Amino acid sequence: MLVPVLLFLVGFALLIKGGDWFVDGAVGIARRFHLPELLIGATIVSVGTTLPEVMVSSQAAMQGNAGISYGNAIGSIICNTSLIAAITITVSPGKVNPKSFSLPTAFFFAAALSYAGIAWTLGSFQRWMGFAYLAVFVTYMLVSTLQMKRHPELAEEEDEETEVKERPFAMELLLLVVGAATIALGARFLVDNGTLIAAALGVPDSVIGLTMVALGTSLPELITAITSLIKGHGSLSLGNIIGANLFNIVLVSGASIAISPFAIPAEKTVLGGINSSLVIDLPLMLGVMAIMCLPALIKGKLQRWQGILLLCIYASFTVYQFVA
Repeated sequence: MLVPVLLFLVGFALLIKGGDWFVDGAVGIARRFHLPELLIGATIVSVGTTLPEVMVSSQAAMQGNAGISYGNAIGSIICNTSLIAAITITVSPGKVNPKSFSLPTAFFFAAALSYAGIAWTLGSFQRWMGFAYLAVFVTYMLVSTLQMKRHPELAEEEDEETEVKERPFAMELLLLVVGAATIALGARFLVDNGTLIAAALGVPDSVIGLTMVALGTSLPELITAITSLIKGHGSLSLGNIIGANLFNIVLVSGASIAISPFAIPAEKTVLGGINSSLVIDLPLMLGVMAIMCLPALIKGKLQRWQGILLLCIYASFTVYQFVA
């Protein structure tokens, strides 16, 4: 049991460092070709911070482990919102720009409601659905990029002056390749040993995916949130979190479904045999996002009570997964 736990932690470390290298290399190459700063943030960096989830879920899908693949995507959304965003809101509540949140929020709820609807009515995902979600991902990236080019004022609050470290082009390529390989290796360690830990603890794979794996793959977003708080820009991470949550549906789940279609895991039940995922996980995913997003869209500000409520929800959710 000790060895799987140690390798599981090694997988976490590899995911974090690999993501760091990948983003550094990708941003360096993008800047070298004079791509707009805004475009870099909206595409390369956002996808880079979501790569751990993509790799973990894809690895699990290729191994036929639907529990971790499904649980990682849903769990990451719950973790991003009710832990990472909640910390930001609790420590530094404040005003937000509803216009900058409207597009990713609309895409998220459209994708999430369709995902939940399929789960509730059909109970399984077919390969064409995965490709459809991937098409939504491409559409969002294009629409988001066009919107930012036409309305650059929407992202003015996200611009920060940072010193760019100049590196040789070969070094940037090396960071890109090594970063991607490190993420893949970390994902393999996480999936393989997460499965062993689940078996040893006697808990379903989906529970490990919803909690431990989801938290591990959400660490890049957590680091971003903490960095923003230290720099006095707590609201900056919220838009990134909404985007990451959208990517967990259309990119992470989309890729997993396209690789290996799966049925909704039914390893954990409540109320005399009802699938826990259908009545707990999916409604909670939608609920925590509603708690975070609706006040921002309606009032243009976030309040400390939202963060405290979300943190309480996350704590209760985690305890429920391992106790109930």
